[in-house]
Amino acid sequence: MSKAPLFSLPMYDLPEVREATDAWAAGLARRLRAAGFAPPGALVRSGDCTNDWRDPALLLTQTCGYPYTHAFAGRLRLLATPVYAAEGCSAADYSSVIVARAGGPVRTLAEARGRRAVYNTADSMSGHLALRAVVAPLAGGRAFFASVAESGGHVRSMAMVAAGDADIAAIDAVTFALVKRARAEAVAGLAVIGRGPSVPGLPYVTAMHRPPAEIVRLKRALAEAAADPALRAARAALLIERFEFLPPEEYRRILEVEARAEALGYTALI
Repeated sequence: MSKAPLFSLPMYDLPEVREATDAWAAGLARRLRAAGFAPPGALVRSGDCTNDWRDPALLLTQTCGYPYTHAFAGRLRLLATPVYAAEGCSAADYSSVIVARAGGPVRTLAEARGRRAVYNTADSMSGHLALRAVVAPLAGGRAFFASVAESGGHVRSMAMVAAGDADIAAIDAVTFALVKRARAEAVAGLAVIGRGPSVPGLPYVTAMHRPPAEIVRLKRALAEAAADPALRAARAALLIERFEFLPPEEYRRILEVEARAEALGYTALI
């Protein structure tokens, strides 16, 4: 018996928008079924999105651009990139908000030298590479921070900076906007001191082995869901305006961001 298709949306699945995520997923599932696919009745929430990305039964998921261009290069097929209504996003591009503690000692990127950085995960464009990229011109090829720590998630990174347990972090602009709207107190203790580089946002993808005819149907289903009036409230709650259908080559810009940091001698977030 073949395995049921896998359908997950792990990247912005915050508790405050989970109801909207489920509504958006239900709408996507309807469009997928109309296109001849058989998505499960509910989203998969496995707790380990990397398992979803490598599952041969993968039908639809969302990934970060860094795994897409690195560990999963050639293993995931790009479908579409959401356009988000968040500050720091432009068309299908997004960026990171560089934050420090409001009223704290770090008011500029230069003042973060010798301080404590925190990032969400090492395979994150928005939390790890973005911070490395903005610090690289200041680091002179040497260690810049006194210490770096992995928090496990953007929301935790924000809390650590606000509490004084870290001094600086790079936060995905969409996550920052969602948290700011849902929990104003979570960002009240933060000051925005910079922006990360602008790159294509977190793409919707499928398994690489799916044939071209299925890719056409999947893209059509996504476009129809993005235009469905019945899903307008769910899209608004998730800050999704529409999809853009970028060529995969657009994501090379993430590799270029990394290459520029390495050319400056800053080969790791240190």
